[in-house]
Amino acid sequence: MAFGVIGYVFIIIAVARLFAELFEKIGYPGFLGEITAGLAIGVFFKGMPRSDMELLAELGVFFLMLYAGLELTPEEVRVGGRKSLPVYIITLLVMIVLTLPFTDYHLGVDTVVVASILSVASAPVVIRFTRFFGHDFLHIALSYAVISEVGTLTILYLGINVELYHPSPLRLAFELLLDGLFIGGLLAVNYVLGIKHRLWIITRLRRLRSDEAVFGMVMILATSLGLISEEIGLHFSIGAFLVGLMLHSDLVGTKQYERIYTIISGVTYGIFAPIFFAWRGINFDAELSLGVIYFFVVVYIVRLIMTTAFFWDGNARASLARAAGISSFGVLGLLVGEVGYSYGVLSEHLYAMTSLASILGIFVSASLGRIIQFLGNEEGA
Repeated sequence: MAFGVIGYVFIIIAVARLFAELFEKIGYPGFLGEITAGLAIGVFFKGMPRSDMELLAELGVFFLMLYAGLELTPEEVRVGGRKSLPVYIITLLVMIVLTLPFTDYHLGVDTVVVASILSVASAPVVIRFTRFFGHDFLHIALSYAVISEVGTLTILYLGINVELYHPSPLRLAFELLLDGLFIGGLLAVNYVLGIKHRLWIITRLRRLRSDEAVFGMVMILATSLGLISEEIGLHFSIGAFLVGLMLHSDLVGTKQYERIYTIISGVTYGIFAPIFFAWRGINFDAELSLGVIYFFVVVYIVRLIMTTAFFWDGNARASLARAAGISSFGVLGLLVGEVGYSYGVLSEHLYAMTSLASILGIFVSASLGRIIQFLGNEEGA
């Protein structure tokens, strides 16, 4: 059965919200239900107009990156870099070794990008686990999520520049400097504003009576920085991510942050995220193979064991829970895989492999967290 674009959009939103509610009722994050709904819709509705859905999926990338930025703060980025960078580097190197057989033992851009996706953690899953294990767990696991997300984005766009433009070492160094100045400059401005003009910003935001005005302000900032990102060779969604990162509660105030977060969360997961995940489901045709499953199992077990050892604190349950959160892959892996594939950095096979690994990682980590919680409750009883 074929529908118009609006018809498909309504179907996606309705099914996604239903699945999200079901997953919340059984103790899982709602976005896992939206992923499941998107994949199911992609399997059963093959007549979707691909060009229109691809455009909507691109908007999904934009809003998901904006939402991802809102989950973090510049301070968390700083703390994450200091505490978790060594663990991330070791994990990345191990993932490169495990990925080599799938790239014919050729150490190229695609190998490193795939390894970076396999090394990332899911901030939403980590935050969900906080309900089970407390803020001590959050501090360690979220710091790794932050540095792994930033590292993965950096590796992706370096890979895109190398793959598309084949720059000389001098040119690549210049582009890295330009990108660093852009990102660092924005964060520096954000820091200064937070110190000297925080009260002024909060006061002005309070004058925006309607949520539509708040949403419009955020969109103007996100699209403006997105266009600048495109001009200097980064993906437009990086601009959206930076806007989300800068609109933290220390700058805009707790109430205004919650207002912005609620609006962007509703638009992202109420409309665009389900469309993005449905598009991922369409691209999963005949890509589920035993080889890919075996690959994921090996990668996940290696990451779980490594992370448990790195962050061991004498408590087996807490250490394993922390490792499960850090080994949760995540939505960012889907985003990076999508962008890498669209720019030709990843082949269709590697794209499918990393997308499936990202989805399975979220499900397995969330399930492991539920099991650990259940066992802990049993012991407490």
